[in-house]
Amino acid sequence: MNRKFSPKVKKIIQLSKQEALRMGNDFVGAEHILLGMIEDGDSLAMKVLDSMELDMEELKYRLEDTIRKSHVIINNINEDEIKWSKHAEKVLKVTFLEAKSYKTDEIKPEHLMLSILKHNHNPASKVLDTFDVDYESYRSELEYVKQEQDPSFTDYYAQASSDSDVPMEEEEATEYSKKAASKSRTPVLDNFGRDITRLAEEGKLDPIIGRETEIERVSQILSRRKKNNPILIGEPGVGKTAIVEGLALRIMQKKVSRTLFGKRIVMLDLAALVAGTKYRGQFEERMKAIMNELEKAPDVILFIDEIHTIVGAGGATGSLDASNIFKPALARGELQCIGASTLDEYRQHIEKDGALDRRFQKVIVDPPSAEETVHILENIKSKYEEFHNVEYSDDAIDACVKLSDRYISDRFLPDKAIDVLDEVGARTHLKNIHVPKYIEELEGSIEEIKELKNQAVKNQQYEKAAEFRDNESKLIRRLEQAKEEWEEESKTKRYPVGEEDIAEVVSMMTGIPVRRVAQSESNKLVGMSNDLQQMVIGQNEAIVKITKAIQRNRVGLKDPKKPIGSFIFLGF
Repeated sequence: MNRKFSPKVKKIIQLSKQEALRMGNDFVGAEHILLGMIEDGDSLAMKVLDSMELDMEELKYRLEDTIRKSHVIINNINEDEIKWSKHAEKVLKVTFLEAKSYKTDEIKPEHLMLSILKHNHNPASKVLDTFDVDYESYRSELEYVKQEQDPSFTDYYAQASSDSDVPMEEEEATEYSKKAASKSRTPVLDNFGRDITRLAEEGKLDPIIGRETEIERVSQILSRRKKNNPILIGEPGVGKTAIVEGLALRIMQKKVSRTLFGKRIVMLDLAALVAGTKYRGQFEERMKAIMNELEKAPDVILFIDEIHTIVGAGGATGSLDASNIFKPALARGELQCIGASTLDEYRQHIEKDGALDRRFQKVIVDPPSAEETVHILENIKSKYEEFHNVEYSDDAIDACVKLSDRYISDRFLPDKAIDVLDEVGARTHLKNIHVPKYIEELEGSIEEIKELKNQAVKNQQYEKAAEFRDNESKLIRRLEQAKEEWEEESKTKRYPVGEEDIAEVVSMMTGIPVRRVAQSESNKLVGMSNDLQQMVIGQNEAIVKITKAIQRNRVGLKDPKKPIGSFIFLGF
C-alpha cells in the first residue's frame, strides 16, 4: 500500500524542527518530535496521554531538561542545517510498520507515538518511562480511547494484533483483556447510553419530590415475572424522566424490592445510534451488539425516552426497524425496558402496533397540582441558588407556580415553573455580574505578550521568544489565580430574587405586559366590568352579566359540575 504522512504528522515534523531551533540544537531527535506533538496538542496521541493522566507541562519540562543536559546549545542555526538523528530516522521508519499493523494508508500521530515507545533506548521513551508509559500500556489505552470515540472500534486492537507483522504477546493480550473487562462489561451500550444510576451515585441528579405512586407502580411492573416493561405516558414536562431518575435514586438507596437490587438504568440515545449509519446493515449491527451485551448483563434496565421513535428508526426498504429488533427480546424476557412517550405519540405509533403495545404496561403520569409544584420547587431551589448565586424568597417560589400556571397555558407543570425559576436566576445573575478591571488588564497583557512572542519567532530571535513565553506563563498563572479568587468571592454573594423579578421574566416569556402580570387577581376582577365597557361601547348589560359570572366562578360560588356560564347574544 502507498503509505504517507497525514497532514497532522507533517505539521508535527515541522514543529519538531522549530523545537530543535528553539533549544539551540542542529539536529532533530525523538525528543524534539515528542516536543512537537506536545506543541501541536490537538491529536489522538495527546488525548491518550491525557487519558493516562499525564501532566503535559511536567513532561515538557523534563524533555527540555534532558536536551539541555545532553547537548551543547548552538546559536544562529539555519533551518537548512538541521539534520535528523539516528533515533529520529528509526522512529520515522518504524511508523510505517505501526501503520501497517492497523491496516491504514496514512501515518498518524498515534503511530508516531507508538514508534517512539517501540524502541525504549531513545531519550523520549526514557522520559515517558519515568511517567510509567510504555509501548504496551500506551497501545492498550489507545484502543480504549479510540473505542470511546467510535464504538465500531470494539475489536480494533484484536484485529490489528492478529493481522499485524508484529504479533501480540500472550501476556500482553491477557493484560489488555483484563483492563478492558475492568473498565466496562457493556462498552457499546456505554457509548450509546447514559448511566442514570451512576449519576445518582455521583449526586448529579436533582432530588425527586412526590411521585411515590408512579415510582411504586414502575417498581412493581419491573418486579413482575413476565411483561415487566413499564411505559410512562404523559404530557410533555409533567416529569416522566424524573420518575426514572427517582427510581435510580431508590435503587442506589436500596429502597426497592430485592429483585431490583444492584440494577443499572441506562438511557439509550437513539439519535446517536442511528447517526453515521450510511450503509445497509450498520444500524442492525449496532443494535445487535447492544442486544448481545444486554443478554449478558441482566442487571441492566434500558430506558428509552420518546420511545415512539423506535418505530421506524433505522429502517430502510427491506430492513428491520428498531422496534422489530426489540420485540423478540422483550417477548422472551431477555431485556427489561422502561419507555416514555406522550399520549398523542403513543396512540399514533405504539398503540397501532398491537405486538409492541402488549409488551408494555401503561403508567399514566398526570401533571402535579399547584401545591405539589410549590413543594417541588422548594426542594430543588437550592441547586439553582448555588448555580446562579441567587436566593429565592418564598413569595418568588409561589409566584413562579401561580404566574406560570396562569399565563403559560401551552405547557405543563412542573416543567414550566422550573423554567421560570431557572431563567429568573440567570437574569438576576447576569444583571449583577461585573468582571473586575484587573482581570481585564491581565488578559490584555497576555495578548500583547503573545503577539511579541510570535514576532520574535518570525524574526528567529528564539531567546527573546523563550523569555516572552516564560512571562506569558507567569501572567496566565496570575490570571487563573485572580479568576479563582473572583469566583470564590462571587460564590459568597447571593442576590435576592423577588416576586417582581418573576413577573418580569414571565412577561418576557409570554409577551404580556408586566403591569398586567403583576396586578393582583382581585384588582382585575373588580375593574373587569369598567375595562370591558371602555372597549365595547353600548353593551353594558351584557358585559355586567358576563363579569358577574366570572366573578362568581373565581370566588367559588358556582356549582363545580356546571360551566362558568352559558350565554346567547341576540340582536340585529
